[in-house]
Amino acid sequence: MTRLFYASTLFGAMTLAAAIDDGRFGPRDDRRILLVSNNAAVPEVTPSLDEAPGFAPLRPRFDEVHSWNEIVAPMHPSDWKARAIEVPMLSRLLATRLSLGDDLCELVLESVAVPPARTVATLVRDCPITVYSDGLMSYGPTRDALPLEISGRITRLLHLDLVPGLAPLLLSEYGVPADALPDRAFLDVVESVTSAVDPAAAAPDVPGAPESRAMILGQYLSALGIVTADEEAGLHADMLRGVAARGFGTVLFKPHPAAGRRHALRLRETAAELGVRLEVATESVPAESYFAALRPGLVVGCFSTALITARNHYGLPVAAMGGELVLERLSPYENSNRIPVTITDALLPRLAADGSVSDPPPVDLPALVRAVGYCMRAGAHPGLREAASAHLDAHGPDRYFKRQRLSALELLPARDRTAPGTLGRLRRRLSQTLL
Repeated sequence: MTRLFYASTLFGAMTLAAAIDDGRFGPRDDRRILLVSNNAAVPEVTPSLDEAPGFAPLRPRFDEVHSWNEIVAPMHPSDWKARAIEVPMLSRLLATRLSLGDDLCELVLESVAVPPARTVATLVRDCPITVYSDGLMSYGPTRDALPLEISGRITRLLHLDLVPGLAPLLLSEYGVPADALPDRAFLDVVESVTSAVDPAAAAPDVPGAPESRAMILGQYLSALGIVTADEEAGLHADMLRGVAARGFGTVLFKPHPAAGRRHALRLRETAAELGVRLEVATESVPAESYFAALRPGLVVGCFSTALITARNHYGLPVAAMGGELVLERLSPYENSNRIPVTITDALLPRLAADGSVSDPPPVDLPALVRAVGYCMRAGAHPGLREAASAHLDAHGPDRYFKRQRLSALELLPARDRTAPGTLGRLRRRLSQTLL
């Protein structure tokens, strides 16, 4: 039997490895093919996950590794999808390229709602699909509706139990059961990856005890159009000011794997102004390896999944910054990043540029996530409307909700609705003033 796996990040590949080690994909005598995709804005200058030093200990779990970028070149993996008329021909070509026969028993994908994974699902047909989630997005609704040809084949959702007590919404509208992977399996994989990377890359030789070092997690916000490049640079600078104000003289900046080092170059200027020693981590080494090797005294980020793994899996102090800005800028409302930023903003301490740390207001996180998830894709989750309405009646339309979306869904709490006729009277007064 043959299984085809797809991954676009090292974190995702580690999640796959944990699932394989936990016996979720049958006996080892099955043929396993890994299809890797480099979805960076400029993949030609960004190493693919199978080129990362930490991939070496993961490689033996697969019989073959193929590049999706090479298959679809010169098209970008995130942009290209087959036209309906091309699907039969391209399906045969892909099967020939990967030597797929009638014994293909399972397709294993991440982010199945969007290319490249959705494209792969369209071309690799007539077999069950397992979806695995490599982050906080599993707790949000499916980004886009899936055609029956894909949704009808999905048999399960494998995910890390990043937020105990919180159930994934992803794919639940299709009746797909969620299956959590054990923490131990994932941590064992991280340990093997950490031992394989260059020790100088995993734990730079910086002065001071571990607790005197802080770590900043970079993300990919401006490239996704969430904020401008200057705003993202300013957010990183404020993170650095915040940790410096808290007494950290050495800071490790971990760029996002797809972002390159342009953010680090601008951050060095701020570090020089503050008199802080700034080390830049290797993009291709997972953040979890640094957590294990460095044990930093504080980990700061915006809404990275790594903030949750740092806290829950490694017991490290963490703080979030920039959540309110991102929540305001995310567009459309159903942007799949909304649930990750909602979780980190509502759950984690908030760091300010002056070094102060404040706890978020108490909240029923599952109720909040269900309410936001309903507002993101109300049509897919009508059963959540009552719970969403109850949450909004109790807490009002706070920073996690847009009044326009609530109004369209007729979910504005009574105290926040404009009184009947008020809007019309205001318009008439304004027109009379202009006249």
